[in-house]
Formats: sequence, C-alpha cells, structure tokens
Amino acid sequence: MAAAAAAAEEHTVPLLKKQYYENCPGCKVDEQKELKRGLPIREFLSIWTVVLCTVLPISSLFPYLYFMVSILSMIRDFNIAEKEEDIGYYAGYVGSSFMFGRALTSVFWGLVADRYGRKPLILLGTSSVVIFNTIFGLSVNFWMAVITRFLLGCLNGLLGPIKAYASEMFRAEHQALGLSTISTAWGIGLIIGPALGGFLAQPAEKYPTVVSKDSLFGRFPYLLPSLAISVFAVGVTIASFWLPETLHNHKENRAACDDSYDALETASGEGGSKEYDGNTVAIIEQKKQPANLLRNWPLMSSIMVYCIFSLHDMAYAEIFSLWAVSPRKLGGLGYSTQNVGEVLAVSGFGLLVFQLALYPYAERLLGPVMVCRIAGVLSIPLLASYPFLSKLSGFSLIVLLNCASVLKNLLSVSIVTGLFMLQNNAVEQHQRGAANGIAMTAMSLFKAAGPAGGGSLFSWGETRQDATFLPGNQMVFFVLNVVEAIGVLFTFKPFLAQPRGRTATTQ
Repeated sequence: MAAAAAAAEEHTVPLLKKQYYENCPGCKVDEQKELKRGLPIREFLSIWTVVLCTVLPISSLFPYLYFMVSILSMIRDFNIAEKEEDIGYYAGYVGSSFMFGRALTSVFWGLVADRYGRKPLILLGTSSVVIFNTIFGLSVNFWMAVITRFLLGCLNGLLGPIKAYASEMFRAEHQALGLSTISTAWGIGLIIGPALGGFLAQPAEKYPTVVSKDSLFGRFPYLLPSLAISVFAVGVTIASFWLPETLHNHKENRAACDDSYDALETASGEGGSKEYDGNTVAIIEQKKQPANLLRNWPLMSSIMVYCIFSLHDMAYAEIFSLWAVSPRKLGGLGYSTQNVGEVLAVSGFGLLVFQLALYPYAERLLGPVMVCRIAGVLSIPLLASYPFLSKLSGFSLIVLLNCASVLKNLLSVSIVTGLFMLQNNAVEQHQRGAANGIAMTAMSLFKAAGPAGGGSLFSWGETRQDATFLPGNQMVFFVLNVVEAIGVLFTFKPFLAQPRGRTATTQ
C-alpha cells in the first residue's frame, strides 16, 4: 500500500511543478518573480516613464493648438481658414489625427506584440516620439502637421501592450499597483504636458531677451516643447533596451501550462488527493479554452460606456483649450498659451492627488459603477456653468476657472478609472492583454472623433452668437452635456452588465 502511494507521489509531483525553459525570456521573468519578494520599484519606474513618454505628445498640444492652427501663423499663409471662426475646425483635425492613426494600427501592433514580444513595441513607440514629434514642431504648413501627427499615432502603438506588460512583470500581489502605475503616469502627463506646451511654445514672444525672432525657435515657435519631449523620449528609448522581455518563446503554451498547474493544484486541494483523474482533465481542458472576448458582454458593455466617456473627454479637452484662448468678443476668455498651461497644470496636479489619495476610498465605499454615475451626473451642471465664466475677469475668473477645471478633471478620471476596473474584472488575468487591445482600438476611434467633432462644434457655436436658443458657446457645452448624459444612461442595466460573482463590489 505504501509502495503504491509512493509510486503515485512520484508520478504526480512533476505534474504540479512549474517548468522553466532555459532560453525563454518570459520564463526568466517568471522565475525572477518567484525569487523576488520585495516591491519592484525599478520596474514600476520603467513602466511609468514609458507611459509618460506616450502621454506627453498628446497633452502638450492643447495649450497652443489654437495659435498653431490660426490665421496668425500657418493658416494665414496657406489660406486654409478664411475666418477666425473656422480655426476650431482645423485645430480639431490636427488633434484627432493622432488618435485616428492609433485606432487603425492598435490591433496590428497587438498581434505583433503577441508574436514578437512587448519590448520591440516599446522601443518602436518611444522611437516614433523622438522622430515624428520633432518633425511636428518643424511643421511649415497645416497638412505637414496633420500627417506627422497621424504617423506618430500609427507607430506609437505601445499603450495597449504596456498594460499587458505591466500585468506580466509583477507578482500577483503587485499587479494591481502595476496597472495603476499606468493611470498615475497618465495623470502626471496631464501636469507636465500642458505646462511644457504652455511655457515653451512661442519662446521668442515670451522670452525675447533669451530667444530672438530670427533664431530657430523664433522661426518655428512650437519646436521647443516638441524638442523637449523628444529629448526625454531619447532617454526613455535608451533605458528601454535594458527592459526584460516577458513573452514566452518556447513552443508549449505557457498559459496552458500555468492553467494546468493551477487546475491540478485546485483539484488536488479540493479532493484531498493528487490523483490525475477525469475531473481534473475536464478542469484543465476547460481552462485551456479561452472565452471569446467579443461574446463577453460585461467586457464589451464596459468598453462601450468607456468609449462614450472617452469621446466626451477628448472633445472637452479640445473645446476647453479653444474656448480659453478664443477672443472675448466670441465668448472666449482671451487667454494666452501660458495662461492655459497654468490652468491645465493645476488641474492635472489636483487629478493626481485625488487619484492616489481619495479615489480608492470612494471606490471602496461606493463601488466603481456608482462612482461613475455620481461623477457623470455632477459633471452636467458644472459644464453648463462654463459659458458664464467668460463674463468674469480678474481674480474671480482665475479662482472659479481653476476650481471648475480641477473638479471637471476629477470627475472625468473617476469615471475612466471605474470603467477600467470593470474591464479588468470582466476577464481572467491571462486575457487582460487582449481585452486591453480591444478597448484601445475602440477608444482610439472615439477619441479620434473627439477633437474633430469638438473643433467643428466650437466653430459652429462661434457663428451663432446672436441665436435665440443657447447662443454661442452655450450650445457647445449643451452638446457636451448631452453626450455626458448618454454615458450616464449607459451605466444602467441593460446597457452595462457586470461579471457574475463581482456584482456586490461594483453596484
């Protein structure tokens, strides 16, 4: 009897032992994760800098986009915008070209990352920032600006793979913190990007004693912020050569091996025996067959709601910057790029503090779905008050505008973070990379429509200053509120479904 038990033990132990392949980079990372128990600060910092390198070209553009695409610079010379009211249309095209390019290639780069690894995509993405962001700063006409932004979006497809990379780099207890590092880097990018764009754009006008109008930065007034970001991207690209690869390159399906191991361990723990019986085989086969993500309604419904709010947020970011710098005669604030950079920097700082310190408590108390609903409802009266801020001036305008901008960004990030959590909860850990790729493609399409739609809406609003119903910018912010209300509506059943077993934590 003892001999039979020993024989069974000898045959079953190898089945429960994880196997690492010598020349597989993914196995090396897994083995290091088993040995390293402390907080992986270096890995967190690496992901943080890569995401920041991706965010800065997006967020730095808004403070000076109106001036770059205006009759005072390239538009006047090429006769693209005949009237000042038309500037918003063309500013929207520049802003949306990046997202449109990213939407076209996100799925492709996701497949490349699954085939050849995450690290090549990271290097390609950061290198594209170095090249095309610099060329964008050297744009001499409208179409050059649009094309360089489009190409930057096409080649910068690392935001989806970096989410999968973050989940693969860390032990199970650190994966949530690793994924939140991406959101934190995005928040910091919303601080640094607008500040760089606001303070470094048009340096010959702001700092005439340092930069002359005949110098390189005088002839290309938007090169300096682009070049500063490109220099940072060079450093990130060089540092990324030392990043470990997390993709497994051996023929056996690593995920299936891990799932088989977990299934065997679970079966032996539940049954009190290590016998490899038919029930265990069924568990293994069930775990080997991944669920169809497109038929996962909790996932797809959360992505759908995420896209609606992404459309709103991108259109709002475009409209806010255009509204802030447009002249007061058209209902704007008449701000400079530096003023806009200051407002957006304050908003980004408030966003970062809230996300790190307050949001986890709100989510724990109310759940991500309820937080989304409350934030969406509160955003509607806040946005409705924006057109009346243009009637203020001086200190009262500064205080109220900064408070409104901070509050709006806090509400927006609460919605996005909650929906991001729902997406991750809707799938198993080994499917989160693919789920993020689907979400990134859909989100990019809606974000591409955001700046173009927002710019067109803003220009249309400026042409109806004397309208009886919702004149001028009142109509602009009313349409934004309609989109916000649709998003709130879609957070209720039957539009938004939640995964079974997690409903209690998300209602």
